[in-house]
Amino acid sequence: MNPETLQVLQRELTCSICMNYFRDPVTLDCGHSFCRACLWLYWDGSPPPMCCPRCKQVPEKANFKTNIQLRDMAALRREARADAANGSEELICVAHDEGSLVFCDAEKSLLCGPCSDSLEHMLHNHRPVQSAAEEFRVSRKLMVILQKELRKRMDTLWNMAEEMQNTVKIEASKAESLEEYVALRKVMIRAEYQKIHKFLCDEERLHLDMVERESKEINHQLEESKIRMTGKTESLRGMFRELLDMSHKPDLELLQELGTVLERAELVLNQMPQPVNSDLTSWSCNGLLEMLNKYKVADVLSHGTINLCMNLSEDIRNMLFGNNRPNISREPQKVRSFATWGTHTFTSGKHYWEAEVPRDLSWVLGVCKDIIMRETDFVIDFEEASFLFSLKLNDHYYLSTNRPLLVHHVKMPVGKIGVFLDYDKGIVSFHDASNGSLLCSLASCSFSYPLKPFLCFEAP
Repeated sequence: MNPETLQVLQRELTCSICMNYFRDPVTLDCGHSFCRACLWLYWDGSPPPMCCPRCKQVPEKANFKTNIQLRDMAALRREARADAANGSEELICVAHDEGSLVFCDAEKSLLCGPCSDSLEHMLHNHRPVQSAAEEFRVSRKLMVILQKELRKRMDTLWNMAEEMQNTVKIEASKAESLEEYVALRKVMIRAEYQKIHKFLCDEERLHLDMVERESKEINHQLEESKIRMTGKTESLRGMFRELLDMSHKPDLELLQELGTVLERAELVLNQMPQPVNSDLTSWSCNGLLEMLNKYKVADVLSHGTINLCMNLSEDIRNMLFGNNRPNISREPQKVRSFATWGTHTFTSGKHYWEAEVPRDLSWVLGVCKDIIMRETDFVIDFEEASFLFSLKLNDHYYLSTNRPLLVHHVKMPVGKIGVFLDYDKGIVSFHDASNGSLLCSLASCSFSYPLKPFLCFEAP
């Protein structure tokens, strides 16, 4: 083959991003081909839409299949280059100034004669370099397995880096949400302490200080978590690039260094930072539980449950299930659930009751407009109800409300939840019944219709 033809062939089999022969090449709609890993790194962090690195055309699809013919041709050319290099070069041992003509099976390294006879290597199995190279060159299956293992580890590293980057964004949103929530929680705490006698003012200031200190500590942890996760993301991408560079090296050099590189990749994957729990402690308010018990009503909820379908409005479904899920229908949705309905209907006065809620299921607890159930269906409407509900995010259950519609950064109570209703002032608040601490106080509203307590939880 003449030099000009060889040069054209080499250019056609070379990735224009890494300038090496193709490894796992993919071809875009425009016809240009690149290494799959190189294309990932090129698109990483680039603003959408993702376009061809050469002609800037935007591909219609994102899932590209490996160009098998291009991959095999590049592999043949890479082997031919490696054979030429192996036949023209001899590695010289720096310590003994002799040619490295022995391959150590234990260390996967090249040795000279004196090194192979040393105490460090004398018990290892040795072979001539040409014999080892010929064996691995003939046994193409071994190299295919090594390349598959490299690509598998590269895919894992890339996916973990992407997942960690998304987690960093979540941690950042936690800090922003927490800052706004702390201000709101201070307002709720001040309002709650106004119900108690003036001698509790000192304790109120102490409570606020504890919230402030705890929020600063959580913010500090969130900042440290973001730094750790950002660093971990860089480590994952760095190891990904190292494995990418390793995949382009000649076979003999790959055999020498592969074991060490894969061990370091395994260490990077095993040391993953965990997200921070941003829940605040619900501190007990002295005397609050005694005050609430003055208005306690027994047997507010029936002892039996009703198997029914609950119609969820779009706002509630967005809060419970998230508004970014493409599989959530925008049509009115029914959720199979169990409900415990109130035995009382309130039209005035102050009332307090307690309810046992499930720990590992979604549930809704509160009061709503007295309705008539028809054919075992009922609707919870935002405008005619005040309630607290559990929300599962990233395998953690949070408490949320509809007035206002937000997630509350407080720990989930272990036992019963107490509900306090001041019908005349339009106040509904929720408490940890074990110590009387405040969970949340809903925004005041004017009730002009009978209210019925309820507890609804999803079917297991």
